[in-house]
Amino acid sequence: MRIATASRYDATVDSLQRRQAALTDSQDQMSSGKRVNRPSDDPTAASRAERSHILQQRIESQRRAIQYSGNAIRLAESALGQAGAVLQSARETLVQAGNGSYNASERDSLAKQLKQLRGQLLEQANQADGNGSYTFGGQGSQNEPFLDQIGGVKFIGTGGQVQLSTNEQMPGAVDGQSIWLGATTGNGVYVTGAAAGNTGTGWIDSGGVSNPAALTGSSYSVVFADSGGGVMTFDVLNNGAPTAISGQAYSPSASITVDGMSFRITGKPADGDTFTIEPSKAGLDPFSVLDRAISVLSDPSSNSGEISQAVSSGMRDLDSVMGHMQAARSEAGATLLRLDSIDAREQDRDLWAKSVQSSAEDLDMVSAISDFKNKQSNYQAALQTYAMVQRMSLFDYIK
Repeated sequence: MRIATASRYDATVDSLQRRQAALTDSQDQMSSGKRVNRPSDDPTAASRAERSHILQQRIESQRRAIQYSGNAIRLAESALGQAGAVLQSARETLVQAGNGSYNASERDSLAKQLKQLRGQLLEQANQADGNGSYTFGGQGSQNEPFLDQIGGVKFIGTGGQVQLSTNEQMPGAVDGQSIWLGATTGNGVYVTGAAAGNTGTGWIDSGGVSNPAALTGSSYSVVFADSGGGVMTFDVLNNGAPTAISGQAYSPSASITVDGMSFRITGKPADGDTFTIEPSKAGLDPFSVLDRAISVLSDPSSNSGEISQAVSSGMRDLDSVMGHMQAARSEAGATLLRLDSIDAREQDRDLWAKSVQSSAEDLDMVSAISDFKNKQSNYQAALQTYAMVQRMSLFDYIK
């Protein structure tokens, strides 16, 4: 078998080039810290790493949505906490207004305090979220969602709650209309009140339920009449129709019980004075509650009965509003806990995806250094061998 010198040289050079390429690949892997730098290095591992990378991007997007939702709910929860403090101050002011020793000037001063507190509540309801929108704007509002106008505060945003487009239920905003304008009137079952034309000093309390099974859900009225001789009597009417209570003598210390409801009328009602009992309904807001109290307290002609009625009804309605807002705040807190739980789960998924990607493409540095040393030694040995073989020719021998 005849082997040409040129063929031997070509084979040696080809071997050197392969060893040099392998040495370069090892050096690239050590520089990047990755075993798979190109899909051709290991197609199966590259595919696993790519799937893990895509999953990490999805998880990152989900966590950004969680952060956005959490920021919106935290702003709402904080604003509701501040509103609760303002409402408590308003309630304490109403308690002061019920002091019978206060004169008209002192009550007017308290009415001005209530106006200031009402303004604070409106500012909190129209709080901006820092992203060009409003915390209580519902599904969106270009302007402040609560407009103060003649007749009360009106919601001009889009009602409802924004949900982010994710696999989880994550609100991007809260339903401000429901929170601020959706409390239940009265004691939750019925609401008591005095007719506008009353001339006496009588007032009715918020009442309670004595027998839930006997409730009818109808509207009632209590009408007083002077029967002569200093005796005041009253009739209780169900939607204008007589009930079992008719011509009963009035006693300020006695409760009136009818169809499962129990309430008390205090003071000195005049002939023809009427008190109403209506079924409770949603739609109570703190602004109208304060407006009614302010109107009575700032009017120097208000008698003791009107003032007592305004204070009693105001405290009852403020308690209802505060309870409604506290429930909304509790719901916001529960949402934040759920978001934290979702975020923790997404962190675990992200850690798992990173570990899968790492196992598919990362380099074992200790093994890589050892492999690089071996390839380096082999390459150096090949260079030395080639240098020796290059001198083993007939022409070198003749020389």
